[in-house]
Amino acid sequence: MNTIELLAPAGSDEALDAAIRAGADAVYLGVKDFNARMRAANFTYAQVEAGIRMLHRMGRRCYITVNTVFEQREADRMYQLLKYLSRIGPDGLIVQDFGAVYMARQYFPSLKLHASTQMNIASSGGVNVLSRSGISRVVLARELALDEIKELRSKTSSELEVFVHGALCISESGLCLFSSFLGGRSANRGMCTQACRRLYRAADDAAAGASEEGYFFSPADLQLIEHIPILADTGINAFKIEGRMKSAGYTGTVVSAYRTVIDALGGSDEQIADAVEQGKQILRYDFARKKTVFHYDSHTALSFLNPRQTGGTGMALGKILKLRKKENEYQGLIARGDIPVSEGDLIRIHSADDCRRISYKLLSVEVERADSGMWVSIPRDFTVGDDVFLIQTTEKTKRYHPPIIRIGHGPGYEKAPLVDLMARRHTGNSANNAKIEKSVKSEKSTKYVKKTKSMPEGLYAAVSHTDDLYAVQSIKPVKVLLTLNTRTLAYLLSMTNKQKPPLPFHADDTILVLEPYFPQALEVSFAESIPRLCREGYRTFEINNPAHVSLFRNSGAALIAGPYLYAFNRFAAAFVQDFGVDYIVSPLENNRQNLERTFERQERSSVFVTVFAYPALFRIRNDLSLLYGWSRFGVTQGEYFSLITEPDKAGSGGTGGGSGGGSLVVPEIPFSIVDKIPFLSEAGFGRFILDFSGPALKKKDYRTVMTSAKEGTPLPNISRFNWKNGFFKDNKK
Repeated sequence: MNTIELLAPAGSDEALDAAIRAGADAVYLGVKDFNARMRAANFTYAQVEAGIRMLHRMGRRCYITVNTVFEQREADRMYQLLKYLSRIGPDGLIVQDFGAVYMARQYFPSLKLHASTQMNIASSGGVNVLSRSGISRVVLARELALDEIKELRSKTSSELEVFVHGALCISESGLCLFSSFLGGRSANRGMCTQACRRLYRAADDAAAGASEEGYFFSPADLQLIEHIPILADTGINAFKIEGRMKSAGYTGTVVSAYRTVIDALGGSDEQIADAVEQGKQILRYDFARKKTVFHYDSHTALSFLNPRQTGGTGMALGKILKLRKKENEYQGLIARGDIPVSEGDLIRIHSADDCRRISYKLLSVEVERADSGMWVSIPRDFTVGDDVFLIQTTEKTKRYHPPIIRIGHGPGYEKAPLVDLMARRHTGNSANNAKIEKSVKSEKSTKYVKKTKSMPEGLYAAVSHTDDLYAVQSIKPVKVLLTLNTRTLAYLLSMTNKQKPPLPFHADDTILVLEPYFPQALEVSFAESIPRLCREGYRTFEINNPAHVSLFRNSGAALIAGPYLYAFNRFAAAFVQDFGVDYIVSPLENNRQNLERTFERQERSSVFVTVFAYPALFRIRNDLSLLYGWSRFGVTQGEYFSLITEPDKAGSGGTGGGSGGGSLVVPEIPFSIVDKIPFLSEAGFGRFILDFSGPALKKKDYRTVMTSAKEGTPLPNISRFNWKNGFFKDNKK
């Protein structure tokens, strides 16, 4: 059995101390920039330096999260951060943006890189492609079953890391656009507002009288402590605990539980079973949501979703039953359960309408008779029916004092030399930036404009089903993009055997689009099928996952880097070009200013811009129609969305990885910048995508969109997404 690393989160110096006390082999933490938990306390640069030194003295490891995408204007700040980190010597960087990989590989090769789960790697092909690109460890996507992990492990020698405990996302790893669509707070930028934790109401006409509401997309928390012995046998290198937003009490509790089990491995079956039971008892008080094994046992099980469970974290204490005012306090009566609560504990209160959520330290706790509950202090703007959760106790807080990891700034703490280079807010105009810009430009100029004649300028139409090809035929796009899922793949292959009538678009006028989530079974299936498609004349493919690269070696196919490869900056664009792509589709979250900063005018002929789409806000590896009887939902503010279930969504349910179904959530109003095409054309962009792969449309809808695109006129009732305002900017930073 290999030595397994227990990796713990550290969102604060208290949590870092708790993790080490409880037995973590390594911690991962973020600095103030470019990490996926920007709302965590995070660490100053002086604290990071001190922390790394002290952890290394103790024989522990420290990984730094640099796991967000960055815009071109932030390139110099990223460069300076990597330069700084290469000097202080962490044990690895956890990265999402290919631009960060490119910079580190080119300029700071001493940095060891780990691929974040946000890179969405679910197959051995993806792992091996990244390994050849300089990634030494891959944090796997969270949606994998045990059999998939086993097969993946058997086909790669790279280091692998899996999440074993903590909060989950409903969307497939790294593919959530919901928060970004609602106001630029991108999950890919560490600003997620947790749209999956909201209270929603079904809005189908058929269900109008039912007024069904619930936390439809709020998953339970992952807990795999019972499965650690089996996971250990697969050869996984590191077990990861989620929770940089959590308290020190949570961190210490969870690390202690998993440490207990890992230390028992190698003992007798009885010793291991006893350790698992002990770990489960410790986790009874981890102050988190109800638990699930997610996809570990079965992809089709939907037990990780409970729409009646509120979206917040913490141990449920119940609802406020009564109110009273006592002296200068407002108090609420809650049922007295078996969870001890005392003055000074931290609770979280959720209003019944889900409009307010706050954390609050209890000023008083008064126990009534055993059968009548207890009175707890509450803020005055909460009322009867609101939910109360316990998220931290004074006992757990005191457990970790005094600290053994001293990286603060008070008396007696070891201080690291203060650094000032990150205090400067670089805007991309420094001498260093000019130097690296020149390097990237010279390299990219030799790669661009390879096969522009094969991709004429004009309007391209994207659809998800072969039937939709007939609908878009009348609007006469330059070419069509067809989603390559299990159903369309089967249809196209049956056509090669003359079992189906010809489609309205020839193979050389069709671009096949591979979906971003790509598990092991699909990799095996597509590896056999892609050569057959190429022989039948399908020679252009859009790739959206690093694993897709391995399907096209020596194929001669033309490749387009899709929006889910997130080329938000010149460095990411240069990196994906090493995959052999000839064109790049701008990310759906992008804005005009960043698009023009990223690509020089002479390079824009190889860039596609999506100008119309119903963007997939959630991509879910489950068919939620098995759980819900509606397909349209909204919130009290009047925003509405559609739930689209796809029986043949590539890589969705079933342990086979391709059977079963998946789901998409799309907005009711589309993203559209069709009226901006004249301005984009003037700026040098010439290839535009009208993406009709979302909800079913009527023929007149296709014609309306195409007419607006050709005439440069705006469509009514649309969203600009981030096109005008860009990503949300926290002015407090």
